[in-house]
Amino acid sequence: MTRVSRSARWILMASGCLVLASAAASAGDFDPHHGDVKALVDEVGARGVDRSWLEGAMNEAHFSQEVLDAMSGAAEYHLVWHEYRDIFLDEERVAKGVRFIDQHRDAFERAQRDYQVPPEIIAAILGVETRYGEVTGDHRVLDSLSTLAFHHGSRGDFFRGELAAFLEIAYEQDVDPGDLEGSYAGAMGYPQFIPTSYRAYAVDFDGDGARNLWTNPVDAIGSVGNYFAEHRWQGDAPIYLDAEGPDEPPAGLDVNQAKRPYVSMSELRDAGITPESGLPSEARVIPLALKLADGDYRYRLGLDNFYVITRYNHSYLYAMAVTELAEAIAEARGTSTHWFEATASESEERP
Repeated sequence: MTRVSRSARWILMASGCLVLASAAASAGDFDPHHGDVKALVDEVGARGVDRSWLEGAMNEAHFSQEVLDAMSGAAEYHLVWHEYRDIFLDEERVAKGVRFIDQHRDAFERAQRDYQVPPEIIAAILGVETRYGEVTGDHRVLDSLSTLAFHHGSRGDFFRGELAAFLEIAYEQDVDPGDLEGSYAGAMGYPQFIPTSYRAYAVDFDGDGARNLWTNPVDAIGSVGNYFAEHRWQGDAPIYLDAEGPDEPPAGLDVNQAKRPYVSMSELRDAGITPESGLPSEARVIPLALKLADGDYRYRLGLDNFYVITRYNHSYLYAMAVTELAEAIAEARGTSTHWFEATASESEERP
């Protein structure tokens, strides 16, 4: 690549030092002149991205078996609630969330005004994703997405779309795609947006002319707020309700699905699950059966805002971890908001 990398300038500003990479990229594993890789280059080039730039980018991409292995080991696939919760709910993460909101109070307040999303929810997303920007991933995004696009059997089409979007972002923002690091799945920056989400929902929240989610916490705060608003977050509505239920999840009841509220209250009552707060019989919820360390289950009923959180990550475990971290941050800050009061749960689980 011949252009000076904007990401390098961001790294320079953040750390005060700049490490120059070799100008001569080694030969990559994805030949831009043949097969599916050429087809992707043709597709992105037709959208206005310089073809020689694209060919140079793909010549820098390298296959990563580590990325393919990591895809099958995500925590959402093999942990139960109490195990997953323990990863994200700890005193240090809560305390850092309080400090992060204090450090960027103006941005959080503006995001709440503009998008109706509480500061604690935005902070909890950033806390779960990257510990507020501290751990943003050490995989080259170009390598991760190229590997998944052309070597992941079941989701190759999805990741080809992400790779195309990533190349467009890098070209438009004058960033060397080989410089950018993220998760093994190609998620980037403070909020770990995948490239299509970056293109659709990232905002220039500080008005400096660039949408920089890699090193700009203000843009990250606004972008998470915008993401939630675009997915129809309801500013004054609760996220879930506590409920009582049987010792084991009722047979035949589809629980823990990251879908728009899909079970009526009358169906739940027939299955032996009753909310602690009343809802009309026709109201629909997401029934949640959360397994605790002692083997018991805690029942909760996800509402529309819970569904919105699952649009960020399609896992009920993720959505509940974000919610409980947000609650804990709000409690530590001494704030009292409608969504917190409506979803307050037993204090012995707080970090």
